[in-house]
Amino acid sequence: MPIGQSPDSEAIDESSPDEGCYVGPMRVRRTADQLAMTTDRRLLDASQRTADARAQRAQKDPWRVLRIQSEFVAGFDALRDIGEAVTVFGSARIQPGTELYQLGVDVGEALGRAGFSVITGGGPGAMESANKGAYQAGAQSIGLGIELPFEQRLNEWVDVGLNFRYFFARKTMFVKYAQGFVCLPGGFGTLDELFEALTLVQTNKITRFPIVLVGQEFWSGLIDWIRNVLVAEKMIGADDIDLLHVVDTPDEVVEAIARTRRELDRQAAEQ
Repeated sequence: MPIGQSPDSEAIDESSPDEGCYVGPMRVRRTADQLAMTTDRRLLDASQRTADARAQRAQKDPWRVLRIQSEFVAGFDALRDIGEAVTVFGSARIQPGTELYQLGVDVGEALGRAGFSVITGGGPGAMESANKGAYQAGAQSIGLGIELPFEQRLNEWVDVGLNFRYFFARKTMFVKYAQGFVCLPGGFGTLDELFEALTLVQTNKITRFPIVLVGQEFWSGLIDWIRNVLVAEKMIGADDIDLLHVVDTPDEVVEAIARTRRELDRQAAEQ
């Protein structure tokens, strides 16, 4: 079942109008072909390399920079006043009523009670569960959505929500306003966000702060591969694996973040 599609969607009368989709901050109704051609795809798609496309790029790409700029301005403006926050990643495919969904709620609530705002991708599944937990804890619940070729609206537990056209603008907001990353079980998108965060910390592009993986059983195979292949083949340093904290419970998530921050404070005091 595609992400964002309800279980009974096949029973919907196809003659009725669809509910529309997000294109950046706008909500519009589009055909299936129009939905497939997202703003990101128009920017990056290698199939758009004909002579006509090159001519159009000469005219359109310089103006596209202003649209990209507007996404950064909107994000900086919306998030400038948030306090300490933790970004939570995880699969959009996790269903309400499951153990994994409840784990996300509990993680979001634990972070909220520890004084953190919670930032997610704003969609369903793990993102929704973490936003719900933060909301229930009375903490600020933030959702940063993205234009996709299938409908995925911001979930109902978001207090502050933005919808982006460009992944790279959205990723900047995930990093810029967070004091830590938490990864619930997830797929390619979660792995992409995890390894981008790892790379930024490893290369000192951002201050070293905690990257917490929730679920020993889910993440153990990846950790073993990192240790037995990447470290063994000297593709990364032996200490790089220490950038990851693998835990099972919401309390351990909060403690891993607090422990890393205490260590950073100690190092700063010694300098």
